[in-house]
Amino acid sequence: MTSWYTINGVAALDTPVLVVFPDRIRQNIAMLKGMVNDVARLRPHIKTNKSKEATRLMLEAGISKFKCATIAEAELLGLIKAPDALLAYQPVGPKLQRLISLINTYPDTKYSCLIDDLTVAKTIAEVAVNAGMIIPVYIDLNIGQNRTGISPEHALDFYQSCAELKGLALMGIHAYDGHIHDKNIVDRTQKCNTAFKLVSDLQLAIKQKGFPEPIIVAGGSPTFPIHAKRDAIECSPGTFIYWDRGYSLVCEEQPFVPAALVISRVISLPDSSKICIDLGHKSISAENELNKRVYFINAPELIPVGHSEEHLVLEAGVNHPFKIGDILYGIPYHVCPTVALYERAITIEDNIITGEWANIARDRKITI
Repeated sequence: MTSWYTINGVAALDTPVLVVFPDRIRQNIAMLKGMVNDVARLRPHIKTNKSKEATRLMLEAGISKFKCATIAEAELLGLIKAPDALLAYQPVGPKLQRLISLINTYPDTKYSCLIDDLTVAKTIAEVAVNAGMIIPVYIDLNIGQNRTGISPEHALDFYQSCAELKGLALMGIHAYDGHIHDKNIVDRTQKCNTAFKLVSDLQLAIKQKGFPEPIIVAGGSPTFPIHAKRDAIECSPGTFIYWDRGYSLVCEEQPFVPAALVISRVISLPDSSKICIDLGHKSISAENELNKRVYFINAPELIPVGHSEEHLVLEAGVNHPFKIGDILYGIPYHVCPTVALYERAITIEDNIITGEWANIARDRKITI
């Protein structure tokens, strides 16, 4: 039988190249929907796929809310008329004016953003009033990652202060728990629930002050199945759409399948036991340690020993069978930044090359 990942006519592909499998992407989307009680609770992050085509597959599946991290990703959502786009970033400096431009240019998309600082909130409110608009905002709550967000002890006062600002519409709370990625699901669940109590306590305090019940947007990929079991919160996984080696090892309880690969070639045989391929730093995410960057499905025995801008050297053992020109099919350990290294992805359906998707949101700017 032909393996799911092999490509007929692969010799025609110039490597390194990113390939995606639309049928497996649809499978992942269907599994995502099956893990929640209401599709309206899904707000996937598009940082992983960065293409109109992959995001449209989610729209076609009934998903209407999305999260993004850059103005380019936000514009992608406007281009395909996604109904609801949360910029999971506090817009500072030119980003604020770009957000205003997005709101004016793409009226079919309801844009919102994060805030965690009163001075910034006042600036956003003032700009919004001057532009004749009201910007929906979510309070970004720091629940342990210590990257962005206001500390829980100051969040209620901040919420009340922001509620008084003309030009803002307080929607709710955003709480990202990206620091929680234990392999053991029991440990992960315990840590997730402890962190989430900060969110639910704030939600209750807000209601007790007489405000409408705030929407909660919480979690990422590792904690998605935990948050999915809660009653009403919006969940924001992103990697599920392509999946990767890293999460397949950490999140074994999640049923998603790899749907994006990097294809590379053997380009040199530097000594009797090593091979060199064309998968350098510019072609595969390199933030992890050397042995956690790519996993070769058709050659799992290969051991990375050297990595540079255009080359990856692998230990293959003496008397190995590899020849110059041989093809390797690799699953990235971290697919999100890997996708950002490619301006396009080649689509593979029934083992055949069928087209390409432009990763337009890998750029810092599309038009705005």
